Amino acid sequence: MAEPNTAAQPSQEFEKVLVNSSTDVASFDTHDKTPLQKIQHFLHSTPAAVPFVVLIASILVFGLAIGGRFFSSYTLTLILQQIAVVGMLGAAQTLVILTAGIDLSIGVIMVISAVVMGNCAVSYGLPAPLAVAAGFVVGGACGLLNGLLVSRLKLPPFIVTLGTWYVIMSTNFIYSENATIREADVTAVTQWLHVFGVNFKVGTAVLTLGVVAMVVLVFGLWYALNHTAWGRHLYAVGDDPEAAKLSGIRVGRVLLSAYTIAGLIAALAAWVSIGRNGSISPSAAVTDYNLQAITAAVIGGISLFGGRGSILGTLIGAMIVGVVSMGLNMLGADPQWKVFLTGVLIISAVAVDQWIRKVAA
Repeated sequence: MAEPNTAAQPSQEFEKVLVNSSTDVASFDTHDKTPLQKIQHFLHSTPAAVPFVVLIASILVFGLAIGGRFFSSYTLTLILQQIAVVGMLGAAQTLVILTAGIDLSIGVIMVISAVVMGNCAVSYGLPAPLAVAAGFVVGGACGLLNGLLVSRLKLPPFIVTLGTWYVIMSTNFIYSENATIREADVTAVTQWLHVFGVNFKVGTAVLTLGVVAMVVLVFGLWYALNHTAWGRHLYAVGDDPEAAKLSGIRVGRVLLSAYTIAGLIAALAAWVSIGRNGSISPSAAVTDYNLQAITAAVIGGISLFGGRGSILGTLIGAMIVGVVSMGLNMLGADPQWKVFLTGVLIISAVAVDQWIRKVAA
């Protein structure tokens, strides 16, 4: 007689147990968000929205206070010309801040790059392309030094770049002997160093090649940050370096690239500054280019805690500072009001960033 088939019994017993079990599926809380929460989530997903609203409001306020002169194409394009250098330095600073770092030396890297370009062309008689290339080598080398100290020696970015700020600034003065290279001397040798000062008209608007370079740079970096693996890695490192490392991202290499590219962008800003200013002054190293670049990034919605923000916001942040400065100048206000309003904007931007970050908490 054949033995009963017992192999199927376990599964049959298992099915009997499940007969009266619940068939409900897991569900998530789908309560409607309040209007304030919706705004919070929108701002979290669109970091450039807040600075854009502030920019439009600033233009409207000064336009109503000053009148039609402020809305003229000449005035608005003049603002773009004035922020070209700061916009580029802000873009460089943004790359570093997105990694949760900071570069206090970005301004003096720009100045020493300009000094090297000028001396190579005027004092050493090198062809203009080689002079420009020398400036880029210096800027890239300074950025590489910052990157190596941060990524390899694991030193805090604030301390590292504060130290290299002193080192680069003193090197700038020692090398140049604090001698200004006059515009006439540069022009006599080559026009190539002044190429970004060339202007052209679009209707009644007057633009310079420096403005075009700034816009192309910002949109190029926007594409790289949003549509390349390098950009995604940069955000990941700034958001959580340990998690990024565990996911296979080479954190040290990403940090090194961010600081090096920032140095190269500073060299490009140096070239643009020569075109705008004409002369090359080593004493420009004592100006607050570093603070202006950080200000543009922070007002533009770049989180100082890293991992969040849009580089388009940095451009808008630079434009906000330019609009405020131009508006107050046209109103004949005390220049200190510009400093006051800039401080208010910075504090407000950080407060909004903290509020928005609660969405991801």
